[in-house]
Amino acid sequence: MFDPECLNRAMPIRFEAKWGWLIIRCLEGGPRRFSELRVPLARVTPKVLSESLRAMERDGLITRTPYPENPPRVEYALTDLGRSLLGPMDAACEWGRRHLGRLLDAREAYERRRAPGPSEPAC
Repeated sequence: MFDPECLNRAMPIRFEAKWGWLIIRCLEGGPRRFSELRVPLARVTPKVLSESLRAMERDGLITRTPYPENPPRVEYALTDLGRSLLGPMDAACEWGRRHLGRLLDAREAYERRRAPGPSEPAC
């Protein structure tokens, strides 16, 4: 990670790109159209979803297949490379399930330490 040869831009799914993880999960069961992705990803604006899909296609994680129909139809699907992320994602989710209580306790303790005392003004 700190190796100068390992650039951050080489990371296909960055933590700040939270929609990428959800898009991969949505495509886990097979190809889906943009409108089908919009249902479980309702909190994502169409613009951000389009940008995320484009970036994931650029990185080789998904394919975009347009069909010559009227109205136009486009399907998105995971590539083998994209599918290879499912195992690491499962491991991260399992870690979260196993340690969620400790994580929440640590956050709560941090907030208690940061809260102003009775004689301190709140900023």
